[in-house]
Amino acid sequence: MSNRTQPDGPHDPAGDDMDDIDWLNDEVPEAPKARAPKAEIEPQVAEEPAQDTGPATADLSVDDRLEDGTDDNLPVADAPEAAEPPAPEAAVADADPSEPVPDEATTPEPPQQEPAAEAPVSEAPETEEPAIEKKVKLRKGATRDGVLIAVQGLAGGVGATTFATNLAWELAIIDKANPPKVCLLDLDLQFGSVATYLDLPRREAVFELLSDIESMDEDSFGQALMEYEEKMQVLTAPADVLPLDFLQPQDIEKLFETAAAHFDYVIIDMPATLVQWSETILNMAHVYFAMLEIDMRSAQNALRLKRALQSEDLPFEKLRFLLNRAPKFTDLTGKSRVKRMAESLGIAMDVQFPDGGKPVVQACDHGLPLAAAAGKNPLRREIAKLAKSLHEIGKDDAEAA
Repeated sequence: MSNRTQPDGPHDPAGDDMDDIDWLNDEVPEAPKARAPKAEIEPQVAEEPAQDTGPATADLSVDDRLEDGTDDNLPVADAPEAAEPPAPEAAVADADPSEPVPDEATTPEPPQQEPAAEAPVSEAPETEEPAIEKKVKLRKGATRDGVLIAVQGLAGGVGATTFATNLAWELAIIDKANPPKVCLLDLDLQFGSVATYLDLPRREAVFELLSDIESMDEDSFGQALMEYEEKMQVLTAPADVLPLDFLQPQDIEKLFETAAAHFDYVIIDMPATLVQWSETILNMAHVYFAMLEIDMRSAQNALRLKRALQSEDLPFEKLRFLLNRAPKFTDLTGKSRVKRMAESLGIAMDVQFPDGGKPVVQACDHGLPLAAAAGKNPLRREIAKLAKSLHEIGKDDAEAA
């Protein structure tokens, strides 16, 4: 709304109209002056080349039109004229005069498109073939007379399988110039975990071998073995759980005789329980390691095993007690506990292993020996020292023989 003040005096309607007009003239900008009409100039349209479409209908007579099927009496709607592109002259006139007009001679030609290269035909992905398991070939008639080393845990979780696996590996790599032949047997037919600790598959050939050991020969025994890192051979536990009485003492005896004839060291991972063939192994083994910890369950089981062996007149003196997760050297209280435990049981702690900690568990979960996963681990160092001592004793015995 305008704030213009009305003049004093009588109201004149015509004056109001004039005021409105004046207000409009004040607000609306002055319209541009109309230019004088120029002479009409027909736009020049570039003529398109006439296409030969036959005789034009306008030049035909009425009779000719009837013959051609055209009828001038029907109203025909004019087709809309297609928009024609502007003539080159008009395009030049509309262009900005400040911009240079490109010369036809200097106008670059559009780049020619190179023919598209043929897309490579995608080949179907090749399916990976399963790795062929390398069979172990054993020499027939071999007579090595290898050393049998049995390892048994006196309680669950004391680290017997970890020790047996790493002891076998340390013996296999102890002499690079003349490496001994090592075989690791997992005789825990129900819950053996050597295959897990070395990341090896459990094969049906193991079950076939154990089902018919009576007819076993070098070929069938070699087919059941798995080669680990081309340095040692492993007989894993079967894929399915088997009863512990699945094997008989005579089967174990033949199995050990075959293994000892082809290998320098045979490491046996024993089940935690005593079975019928436990006596056979105890009699045939050169060294029998019993692993325990400094706790009540290990002490009680060690005492019960001692009484059972002595009551049957079995060679209890073959047992070598290994204390795993022993207290540190500076732990005087722990040292005194170990001493009192050995005195109360009437045994000697031949070797004390330190606690390897989490790296030991991680190495087992990844299927690697401690030498490959944690070479500087204190537990690995002690196992390597023990393997070196056993190898030196074996060499001295061989030289004496």
